[in-house]
Amino acid sequence: MTPDEARSYLNYLLTLSLRREEAFGPLAMTFLRERDLNALGLSPEEQFNLLFATTQAFASEPKRYSIKLELLQKARQLLPDTRYFDPDLAQQLDHDIQKTSAELHIYTEAMKSSRHPGLDRHTLIVETDLPEYFLDLAQKRASAYYQNKYRLTKEAKTAQHFGGTPKRFEPDNEALHKEFPGACAPFMAVRTNAFHLMLPFDLKISRRPDDPLEAGVRIFYAKMGYSYPLRYEMGKLCSYHDGQVYDVALDDPHLLFVSVSGIKDSEFPTHSVPPPPDVPPEYAYPHAVLEHTGSLGPFIQVSCNFKIWFDAAKVSILIQGAPDLYEYGLQGGAGLMTRSYASDKVQTYAEAQSQPWQEGLSFNFVNLHLTLSPGTETGLIPHSTPIFTVFPVLSKQSYKFEQSHQ
Repeated sequence: MTPDEARSYLNYLLTLSLRREEAFGPLAMTFLRERDLNALGLSPEEQFNLLFATTQAFASEPKRYSIKLELLQKARQLLPDTRYFDPDLAQQLDHDIQKTSAELHIYTEAMKSSRHPGLDRHTLIVETDLPEYFLDLAQKRASAYYQNKYRLTKEAKTAQHFGGTPKRFEPDNEALHKEFPGACAPFMAVRTNAFHLMLPFDLKISRRPDDPLEAGVRIFYAKMGYSYPLRYEMGKLCSYHDGQVYDVALDDPHLLFVSVSGIKDSEFPTHSVPPPPDVPPEYAYPHAVLEHTGSLGPFIQVSCNFKIWFDAAKVSILIQGAPDLYEYGLQGGAGLMTRSYASDKVQTYAEAQSQPWQEGLSFNFVNLHLTLSPGTETGLIPHSTPIFTVFPVLSKQSYKFEQSHQ
């Protein structure tokens, strides 16, 4: 950009400012960040005008005030070099800097998370065959997945700081585009500040038998209130347990075909799962998961042998399908584990108190409950995609809601 081009663009920006155009703030901030105004030959007066106008365009949100304060300070430093300098204007800028600093301090103090020095963390103990995958690698994969999917562009980040001017209908003006999922703090926090379960292989659920994934397939008759595992032999569907043949057509609307691929995550520790005879190593873990897959009404229950121990007097465990599952044609169930429930064998409960660390703790398995979205014939979740999320929450006995008495 030549000095003449810079001056022409500056005049364009200031015209937008005079018109109180919404696009002024994002465009001006980008220009200030990406260009050396001194190198472009802009005079102190021109630089001051742009800085001061930009400070007036910020949204009245304290979280934006750190950048606003920076520009105010730059304008104040530049003021003595301009022909605008006079004590009243300098005093006005000083007051603006003091006011903005004070409001930013109030905001910062209010946003500090107070932590009691004697407060211990709740401990959740996990039993799993693959701790290095579920507790470490999968969490890194989930973080990268959400950051890559929802990361804001540089332009969108800049646009977040401005919004005080009246809006006009300008859907095609990309300088104004800032309403993205990644810009919503609660939307991102529920994804990036959580514990996620995923699989290192592709998982497919379909109402049709064609084109299953290569590592194996299971078949379930599944509808609300009833489900049953089947297998396909000699052109007929029969019981998965004893081979009894049933007169069920392959296009029956209640059939679900569940198939898996081989391991797709290159860092997955395949050596941790010994393969059966004649099974490639990359199929061993998908086979094991598929073998333990079950059904619960219209839901497919995928078991990863992931067991959590927790103090049920203080903490409950909320498990729910990842919020983006609908994009893959699937829905996830949700459940709140409050304490161990009596639906297992006695031996399980005897073993639950065999170690000193288990005393006083409840336990439960986290399974992935998935079903096809309404009107969807096939759903496929690629490997390393968050499928379920685990949220520790306070037990009901640890809190209460009451009306404010202010």
